[in-house]
Amino acid sequence: MNGTYAYTSEGAKYGIGFGTALAIAISYVNNHSILWAIIHGFFSWFYVIYYAIVY
Repeated sequence: MNGTYAYTSEGAKYGIGFGTALAIAISYVNNHSILWAIIHGFFSWFYVIYYAIVY
């Protein structure tokens, strides 16, 4: 590298992503169920898009 530094952006390597957190939040507010929030979090962006189209 000859004295220079290379920086890479890998995004969220660990933990949950923004889509998953958004899906869980939307699901819990609407259903008040942790089980449904976990299921919708698994499908993440698919549930967010479904919610945006239907509601």
